[in-house]
Amino acid sequence: MSLNIRRIRYPALQLHHVIKKHYSVASKSTAKASELFTDEQRRQRENVGRIEKIEVRYLGLPHDTTLVMNRELSTPYDCARHIGEKYCRQSALALLDNKTPWDMRRPLRDSCTLQLLNFTSPEPHIANKAFWRSCSFLLGAVLQASFKPEAGLFLHSFPKPNIKSGSFVHDIVLAEEHWNPTVPELRALSIEMIKLSQQDLPIERLDVSSELALEMFHDNPFKREQIPSVAAQNNGQVTVYRVGEHVDISKGPMMGSTGLLGRCTISASHPIKEGSERGKHFYRMQGVALPAVLRIGHFAYNILENRSRKLVSVFWKKVKRVVGLELKGFIKIFLFFLQCV
Repeated sequence: MSLNIRRIRYPALQLHHVIKKHYSVASKSTAKASELFTDEQRRQRENVGRIEKIEVRYLGLPHDTTLVMNRELSTPYDCARHIGEKYCRQSALALLDNKTPWDMRRPLRDSCTLQLLNFTSPEPHIANKAFWRSCSFLLGAVLQASFKPEAGLFLHSFPKPNIKSGSFVHDIVLAEEHWNPTVPELRALSIEMIKLSQQDLPIERLDVSSELALEMFHDNPFKREQIPSVAAQNNGQVTVYRVGEHVDISKGPMMGSTGLLGRCTISASHPIKEGSERGKHFYRMQGVALPAVLRIGHFAYNILENRSRKLVSVFWKKVKRVVGLELKGFIKIFLFFLQCV
């Protein structure tokens, strides 16, 4: 079933309504990238060879403890399973040796101290940055699944969100010059984000060679253009993430699963003049979201929605210099409004 989009000139830009349909009939390019991800993931695990043990000193509730884990195989998520089921559900990110943010499903390389971070800790800024980056990534998955092939959709990038602006972003390219989504269409995209959350899918990380990355994104000229620069800054490696069958480039870290996403609104789409050319038109998709553990009243959330619709002025040339602001201050804003309701 497709949404009836009246304001779009070409039916190729219609958005599908059921995300399960999209993932079951994923495009060949999406399926191919996911297949390459699986093959490389398997190859890296098989290359570990002789299993060596490492000591992971867990610091936190219910009590500090030392775990003996497998080098290059065990992950912070595996450690959380030893500590308690609720820590698997609630932990968004790990912190190694009190300084290095680490994905929950990324294998541990050496003995270390381990802290599990969530969105309700007194200092949640590290987990919050990962949350906003993950929201942009998940928005890309939804957009990739929601447009028909005739739309000419390409995912371009998702620069660091300017938390002060109150929204996460994902830049896309479409063949249509004057795409202006209606409120029902944006609501449909928001619903698909929530459906991803309800599926509680793992968000997986993998470091691959630039050659394999080029193969993964062989049909996306914008990703292929970005890969050499990304690899040059990362010892020839490109970090990619996968959720479902969707694969994209990001330095990370990201939260461990889609189930940590709570209330979410895809609030706006803005045309971007910079970079647009004949047959390729750039748009900045924006949204706002809250972690599943955080609750907020309708009035306060409506203020956040309205704020998130304002165009976020982030230029690709300056992406590396943009400083990500902490969500902690942003949370204080809506908590203030919550107290006023």
